[in-house]
Amino acid sequence: MTTRREAIGLIAGAAMLGAARPADAPVLDDLRFEAAGIGPLRVSVWTPPGYARGRGRHPVLYLHDGQNLFDPALSGYGKVWHVDRAIERLKLGPRAPIVVGIWNPGAARFRTYVPQPIVDRLPAAATAGLENRIGGRVQSAAYLDFLTGPLKVAIDAKYRTRTGPADTVVMGSSMGGLISLYALVRHPTVFGAAGCVSSHWPLFIPEGEGDAPYRAEVIRAWTGWLGEALGKPAGRRIWFDHGTATLDRLYAPYQAAVDAALPRFGWRKGRDFTTRLYPGAPHEENAWATRLTDPLGWLYGQPSRG
Repeated sequence: MTTRREAIGLIAGAAMLGAARPADAPVLDDLRFEAAGIGPLRVSVWTPPGYARGRGRHPVLYLHDGQNLFDPALSGYGKVWHVDRAIERLKLGPRAPIVVGIWNPGAARFRTYVPQPIVDRLPAAATAGLENRIGGRVQSAAYLDFLTGPLKVAIDAKYRTRTGPADTVVMGSSMGGLISLYALVRHPTVFGAAGCVSSHWPLFIPEGEGDAPYRAEVIRAWTGWLGEALGKPAGRRIWFDHGTATLDRLYAPYQAAVDAALPRFGWRKGRDFTTRLYPGAPHEENAWATRLTDPLGWLYGQPSRG
């Protein structure tokens, strides 16, 4: 277990991101960590307007693919979610979250974000040669141990945070949506809500314009795992969404199966989870930026539960 003293040591020497950024880019703290089982990870932290002058504590939003959240100059695609702008538009006041953006580890992204229990449930034909294809063993459990251990301890030590699950949200897109769901399931005492944006349920990429391979098997893996591991809502909430273009065109049958399964596990649609469809929306950062106030508004629109 990481102590407060160790956490402060982990973030010692953190510097502001370079002055070469555009003039309107958000001011971010740039933190560096060595995550057990993962390797070096970079973290960008944004504090909401008024934080520096205030004394109050804020909820925390943990977001994956941290290089694609704020500044196009940092993104591998030259486009970002503009999370800071979305939060400012919502005018959440003291409920505005501190945003912790964990950068993905590049080529190891898939094996870091794919939930291990789903891989374990797939037939051998689907997982044959998986380690060769993804560059090593799945490391999603180690990644979540880092998020809920050293990283959270460090963030809570450095910033004025509200630390309970009711004020701790995890969110991501594509494979980031999957690891967010895994985080909520695996660590219910840490995360009280998850935002799963354009979740890449199929895992596999189809050849051409057809369906992703192993669709039936993958759907059974998702619904079977959720049935065993998700548990009752107990105050937790989940946002799901997807578009209908590019990769998002694949997601409807998987999302429909999850939506149908959750009520059987005690999750009420509209209260405990919601799913939104965005016709014509593709699978990319500009699309997510366009609708980001929707999931954030749903996740933060209600008063804090603790």
